[in-house]
Amino acid sequence: MASIKAKATLFGAVLFCSLTISAVHFQQHQERDTMYKGVLRDDERRREKMKQREADFLASQQKRELYERAQNVSRSSPT
Repeated sequence: MASIKAKATLFGAVLFCSLTISAVHFQQHQERDTMYKGVLRDDERRREKMKQREADFLASQQKRELYERAQNVSRSSPT
């Protein structure tokens, strides 16, 4: 009788440890995937921000050219 209880206890402990280790590895895998997706989102946001800045810069250049054509602009030397 004691031998059966001991074997059952050992089997239960091994099963519990195996499930715990598997669960931890699965969780680590999920966290790594989540962090990688965050990096991808950051890269996409950075690309969008650079596109927006470039568009703003081009619009600013066009406005400056338009204003310089409409107004007489001369460089003045500091006095």
